[in-house]
Amino acid sequence: MPELPEVEAARRAVEEHCLGKKIKKAVIANDPKVIDGVSPSDFETSLVGKTIVSAHRKGKNMWLQLDSPPFPSFQFGMTGAVYIKGVAVTKYKRSAVNDTEEWPSKFSKFFIELDDGLELSFTDKRRFARVRLLKDPASVAPISELGPDALLEPMTVDQFTESLSKKKIGIKALLLDQSFISGIGNWVADEVLYQARIHPQTPASNLSKENCATLLNSIREVIEKAVEVGADSSQFPSNWILHSRDNKPGKAFVDGKKIEFITAGGRTTAYVPELQKLSGIQLTTAMGKPRKQGSKRKGGEDNDEDGDVDEEEETTAVAKSKKGRNPRGYKKRKGSLDDDNYHKRDGSSEDDGNNDDDDEDEDEDQKKRRKVTKIKQVKAVKIPKEKATTQNTKKPKKRAK
Repeated sequence: MPELPEVEAARRAVEEHCLGKKIKKAVIANDPKVIDGVSPSDFETSLVGKTIVSAHRKGKNMWLQLDSPPFPSFQFGMTGAVYIKGVAVTKYKRSAVNDTEEWPSKFSKFFIELDDGLELSFTDKRRFARVRLLKDPASVAPISELGPDALLEPMTVDQFTESLSKKKIGIKALLLDQSFISGIGNWVADEVLYQARIHPQTPASNLSKENCATLLNSIREVIEKAVEVGADSSQFPSNWILHSRDNKPGKAFVDGKKIEFITAGGRTTAYVPELQKLSGIQLTTAMGKPRKQGSKRKGGEDNDEDGDVDEEEETTAVAKSKKGRNPRGYKKRKGSLDDDNYHKRDGSSEDDGNNDDDDEDEDEDQKKRRKVTKIKQVKAVKIPKEKATTQNTKKPKKRAK
C-alpha cells in the first residue's frame, strides 16, 4: 500500500512538472466508489481552464491547489498511484501500470491534459482509493482528523514520550493509528520498530524515554531516506527489514538474523526475535501466536498487501488488538481513520483479479471450515427417517401380571 514516502514522491513529481500550467482537458471515471460525492461531468467542468498552483500532502492524502476552488483531493487507498506521461514518479510494486498498457490506463480514475501537452493520471486497480472535489480539503474529513504528519510535523522527544505514556496498546498498533500520527503504514511501522529494536507488541506506555527517543529518530531517518530516493525500494539501505518482508517464513533473514511473522495491530508483522524482545509480563500479555505469511501469487507478489487492511484501515484494528483479537471481517466504525480507507467497503472490487488481502482470504477459509464442521455435526446426530418413524409408532409392551 502506498504510504507517506510513495505519496510524497507523487506530490513532488506534480510540484516539479505541473505547477503554473493550465488544465486543458479532464476525464473523470464513472466510478462512484472511487469518485466520491460528485458526478464525472461536474468534476470535469470544475477542472478545465484552471491553473495548478501547488501540490499538498498530509499523511497518505494529497490534493492539488488550483487558482480557485474547489480542489481535487486524493486518498490513495491500497493501490492508488499518480503517473505523469514520460516522467518516472515512483515504482511502488503493487501500483505500477505496465509501460505496454494503453494510456491513460484502463484503471485511470482521474486524467488531465495540461496546456503544454503534459498528461497526468491517477490510477487505482483495487478501487479502494477516494478522489474528491473539495473547497478546502484540509478542513474536512479525513484530512482534518489526521494526527501530525510524520515527516512535516515531527513531535519533540518530550511530546512523543508523553503521548506514548498514556497509551496501553501495542506500539505498532498505535503507529498505524492515523489519528495519532499520520503517514505510517505497515511496512514503515515494521521498519522503524526493527531499526529501534522494539518488539511490535510492546505496550506503548512501557517504553522508556530512551526507547521513545530511539523510535522517534528511527521514524525520521526511515521516512527521510525513503523520500530522498523517491520511494524506490531498490535504493533503500540493504540492512532494512523491508527487503525480506515478502519472503516465506524460514527463508526470511536480515543481516543473517531470522525474521518471524506475527499479527500486531491486526496486521501481518515482520520482526527479528533475536533483536526485538518482550520481557516479563509483556511476554505473557502481549505475545500472540505466530501467523503464516501470505502465500505467493503469480509473479511472486505476496498476498498480504503489506497489511495496509487497507487504506481500508487501522483504527478499528487498533481497537480490536486491545482485546487480543484479530479483526477478521470487521466492520469499520463510522469515521474511523485506519490506514487509508476512511469510507466503508461495499464489498465490490473490480480489480485485476488478485485479492491481496491475506486476512480476507483467511476469513473465507475459516468460514468454509466452520460450515463443513457444522454439516458433519448435523449428519452425526441425524436419525434415519424410517428408523425414527418405527421408534415413534411402536406400542409399549404390557407388563406381565
